[in-house]
Order: sequence, then C-alpha cells, then structure tokens
Amino acid sequence: MRPVSVWRSPRSGSAPGSTGKRLTIWPRYRSELSTISNLKEGTQMSIGKSLKRRIADREELVALRVAVTMDRGSVEKALESDKYAMLYVEGQHSPFTEDQLTSFCEMAGEIDIPVKLRIPHTYHTYLIGRYFDFGPVAIMVPEIEQEAQVDEAIKYTYYLPEGRRSFGGPSRYGIASGKAPDGLHSYAAWWNEQAVLGIMLESVEAISNARRFVKPGLDFIAFGTSDLGLSLATNPQFPIQDTDDCMRYVADQVKDQVALGMAIPTAPEERDRYRDMGITIFQETLVSR
Repeated sequence: MRPVSVWRSPRSGSAPGSTGKRLTIWPRYRSELSTISNLKEGTQMSIGKSLKRRIADREELVALRVAVTMDRGSVEKALESDKYAMLYVEGQHSPFTEDQLTSFCEMAGEIDIPVKLRIPHTYHTYLIGRYFDFGPVAIMVPEIEQEAQVDEAIKYTYYLPEGRRSFGGPSRYGIASGKAPDGLHSYAAWWNEQAVLGIMLESVEAISNARRFVKPGLDFIAFGTSDLGLSLATNPQFPIQDTDDCMRYVADQVKDQVALGMAIPTAPEERDRYRDMGITIFQETLVSR
C-alpha cells in the first residue's frame, strides 16, 4: 500500500516566510484511517488511535526491530507489508548515540510510525524523560525486579500531575510532525495520553513480584525469556522451572489489568501458544544482535 502525501500549512505564530511542510501518511491500518480532508490551516486530521490506546485495547501489534543507523529508504521498504505497529530500537545490547536516536526518530516521524526504545539499563529510569526528549513515544525498561523501579519509571515518563518529567526538548514526539498541540499545558496533557511505558520481566524475582508492578501509567509487561531461563537454571528451588509456565503464572494474575508482550523475536507460526496466554505484543527483527 502506498503512502498518502499531504500538505500541512505552517502553524500560527510561525516565522515569516514559513511555507509549511509535506507530511507522508502511511495508511498502515485501513480500518483505523479516518478521512483526511480540508487540510487548511486551523483544521485537524485524525489518522487513527494512538499506540497507547491500541495497546490498552489489546490489539495484536508487531514491532519491527531495526538498526538505529538504517536510512529512510530501507525503513520504508521494510514497512511495505503494512503489518508493523512500531519500530523498535534496541538500546541495551546495541550501541547508539543520542544524535543517532534523535535523527532516527525524526525520520520515523516523517513516515508516521512510532518508535519504541529499550533503554540501556534498569537504573537508567531516572533518565527516561531525557530519552523521550530524543523522539520515541514508547520506552521499555529491562530487568525490572522491584516495585520501586516501576515507580521511578512512571515518575519520569509523565508530566505533572501524573509524573515528574521535566518539560523541554525540540525533538519530542509530535513536535515536528504537527501532531502535538502547542503550549506548555496542552502538550503535557496530550503527552500523558500518548506515552507508552513497558517493563521487562527476566528473573525469578520479577516473576514473584509481577503483581505489584501493575500500576496506572504502566502500559505493558514484556517477557525476556533468555535471561529468565538463566535465572531459573541458577534457582532450582524456585517452584516454577519452565519459562512458559512462568509467563502463564504472571498472565493469569495481571492480563486483565495490563497488556502483555514478548521481548524476543517470534515468527508468526510460533505465536499461538503466546496468544493463548493473553500476549498481544510481538516482535520481529531485521538485525542479528
């Protein structure tokens, strides 16, 4: 399916001589793409539900893991199948710079697909607001084990009154694309309805504590089965000794309160057993590490 190219007039208050910009709208989900008409200054266009809303509605979504160095042409080619809901940048085990992430998110905004970032470390939750300033709309925190870690992640994801994220950053999600409203209070309220926060469970401690992690502001819980498998092997006394059984144990407790996802790539033919657990967020990959 080809993208739709539309013209957005410059915002009121733009510098003299501003001529607006051309936006590329990818009609990735036909059922959600509302009409695009009357695109004169002062009108709005709706192109479907936010990623946050789709996750909350338990739509089945697939993230495409890509290298942060990929160019626009390569990304557009990868998206031709129309099956991906977001791009996924791996920041825990793969190198990236802040400039690379910012440029990549700007490019993703131009082709109208959101970016999810896995941050480098659990204890970088205090930097979540800074990572969001570079342009992703979703962040996933690895190796969560304690409730306090979730509390801190929520605090730095949202603006007041829901959190304590500091306001600023010209590369924030929605600014360049014109999706976001102008103004301090308007943007903060809008962002609090857009931001996506996820955490990863990768240890027996995390499995044991999972129910306590479910709080307002947490959008999804993802399972990291590789590290979970290592944790099970080194904790033979733990009463559940199979990764799938661990996921079922957590899902039975929380799936009605928070969305569930897989933090490892899965092929389409492998997903039925995860669907049976209530998992709705999956991942495919174009990179090998």
